[in-house]
Amino acid sequence: MESVELFEAARPRLVSLAHRIVGSRHDAEDAVQTAWLRLSAADPAETAEVANLEGWLTTVTARVCLDLLRTRRRRGELPLLPDDLPAHRIGADEAFLRREDVSRALLVLLGELSPRQRVAYVLHDLFAVPFEDVAAVLGTSTDAAKKLASRARIRLRDARPGHQGGGDAGHPGQPGHAEVVEAFLAAARGGDIARLTALLAPGAVRRADPRLLPAGAPAEVRGAAAIAEETATFLDRIAVAASVLVGGRPGAVIAPGGHPYALVRFRVAAGRVAEIDIAPYTAGVVGSALAAGAAPRGR
Repeated sequence: MESVELFEAARPRLVSLAHRIVGSRHDAEDAVQTAWLRLSAADPAETAEVANLEGWLTTVTARVCLDLLRTRRRRGELPLLPDDLPAHRIGADEAFLRREDVSRALLVLLGELSPRQRVAYVLHDLFAVPFEDVAAVLGTSTDAAKKLASRARIRLRDARPGHQGGGDAGHPGQPGHAEVVEAFLAAARGGDIARLTALLAPGAVRRADPRLLPAGAPAEVRGAAAIAEETATFLDRIAVAASVLVGGRPGAVIAPGGHPYALVRFRVAAGRVAEIDIAPYTAGVVGSALAAGAAPRGR
């Protein structure tokens, strides 16, 4: 098979892999195009000796993605937020995410990893690339690559509601914190006002940073009925919310196109939501209280 034909056959997988690493369809396609340009510029005699050209493309694409993540980190860049991207880019990322059935929560959690952890996890755990090849991409040993993927796996596990030791199990005979939050989010996505009202404490309060609200919307809303009714005006944001641990407790992140925008914290009392606090996304907050502050980060 000619190299151009092989590249076109491999392109969908390469874009999918790059997207999981860099979190943007546009950047993923740029990385894959860079890999193709490097292949095109290579000596035909040298490429003819490559036994696994798709593997070569995977390695080059992953290295380009790793360089991009490192550049972002050196510049002190936070993950791109919706306000930082044109609407058409967010729309394209959202369409890609849904078409490929990518977990919104996973993309957010991957963004909490170090560049090397993220590459090791995506390559091995998501795309079954052997650790020997992962090590070649990262310029490290096979054992070191395994440790990076293991650390990533632990951090991702610890950031998901329901993991052992995470969240509030509640009191015997009462719904746990995580179950109440999940039920609330499900009812909100379905526009079930009656169910939302039942899940909210009568004196519940919703607070939000004014920067995250439409002009004229109140920063604070009190009462179960008022909060439940308000959700109808935020269905577009609820539709792109994903369940995660926020500061060690079940919460949610609003992430259009997989780009974290806002964090939603819940306080549950007596099996009902008593408080909802919505604030701008802050890197490092997603995860358990222990993982967020103490988990080792690979360099």
